[in-house]
Amino acid sequence: MFITKKHLSRRTVLKAAGISLSLPLLDAMIPASTALAQTAAAPKLRAGFFYIPHGAIMWNTPYGAEMDHWSPSGSGESFKLSPIMSPLESYKRYVTSFGNLENKAPQGSVHTIVPATWLSGVRPDQKATGAHMSATIDQIIAAKIGGDSVLPSLEVASETTAQSAACGTGACYYSSTLSFRNATTPLPMEFNPRKVFTQLFGAGDTPEERATIAHRRGSLLDMINHRSGDLQRTLGPADRAVLDNYLESVRETERRVAKASERDLTGIDLPDTPIGELPDFNEQVNLMFDLIHLAYQANVTRVASYIMVAEGTNRTYNHIGVSDAFHPLSHHANNKDRIDKLVKVQRYHVERFAAFVDKLAKTPDGEGSLLDHSLLMYGSNMSNSDRHNNYPLPVMLVGGGCGALQGGQHLMSPEYTTFSNLHLTVLNKAGLELKSFGDSTGEIAGV
Repeated sequence: MFITKKHLSRRTVLKAAGISLSLPLLDAMIPASTALAQTAAAPKLRAGFFYIPHGAIMWNTPYGAEMDHWSPSGSGESFKLSPIMSPLESYKRYVTSFGNLENKAPQGSVHTIVPATWLSGVRPDQKATGAHMSATIDQIIAAKIGGDSVLPSLEVASETTAQSAACGTGACYYSSTLSFRNATTPLPMEFNPRKVFTQLFGAGDTPEERATIAHRRGSLLDMINHRSGDLQRTLGPADRAVLDNYLESVRETERRVAKASERDLTGIDLPDTPIGELPDFNEQVNLMFDLIHLAYQANVTRVASYIMVAEGTNRTYNHIGVSDAFHPLSHHANNKDRIDKLVKVQRYHVERFAAFVDKLAKTPDGEGSLLDHSLLMYGSNMSNSDRHNNYPLPVMLVGGGCGALQGGQHLMSPEYTTFSNLHLTVLNKAGLELKSFGDSTGEIAGV
């Protein structure tokens, strides 16, 4: 058999007049008789973590199962989504939800450490000077799979996460973010869409402006590196260590600038740079999802974390007929009218998430879609918001995970199973090979 197919490098670009244009994935970039998974064009996992505060209306109210609007049931053909989760009906084959999971880390804290412990499962040391907890699973995954993207990870929110009801009288280290790069480095959640866009695609309102700014930054870094060698030879050991740390930051910036020049934006319809935070909350929520979708599509980042609305927020939802502020409403006191309003709010957020899932499903990515190659975790670190408790947690995984996730099922663990078992499961589905995480006792089977 003669194979005459011509092979192009995945990094092939068209060059003219000093401009390089990246190409989309072409058949010619896949060597003949070679499986896609064995090439540079193999599917790349995208991971996402989508947080809502104030729990969900589940069975743990005095009304019991009749008021459980979150928990689905069954598996396979008999898998039935709940009222809150029903917007995901078209993609329920990608959904795995979980029952009987408990996170002990934030117990008794009301709101102050709830967001940060959702992805860590570790109670922070609130007596320490400054932040002190542990790395969160999004950042552990980013360290594993984010090295070949411009941004190892992206952290966003729909509104400011510095809320007085959640921060209390202390620092907001643990109530204002989901993400800790390491034990002492909380990462801010950006709620200004313009800043997020600039992070992803560069400063400037037009492609020409962004290219010019990127070129100037690159030239500046070259100048710094050229002079650093001579300077180091004139310094003592302590100053050389300080300079080395500084240059390490420069090298990371260089890597990001270099990666930015390789961004494959062909076939991607970038919107105009946003003007800033939008006054319409619904549009703001959707725009942040659109930016994450674009970032995944262009492989600018492969890990994203999104606080869809802030812990302790007084946000109202007039656009869906709920004029009550979210946080006071969450103290429902078992009042059915207030519970019904909470269900509307919680279903609204799943609707916005489902629209994002739909976009991923309709975006080709190699031999599948972005949804096929995504591992998305959606949920809250609180259960019954009236009691501020943390059992059972409302949480689900959505996506194909590059073939690692089964979907179409509701998995019931033994009562009071540690939430860290799900953390460990997600980490290993993302390619880590860990034996434990937090207070885990093992992975959750069947995911």
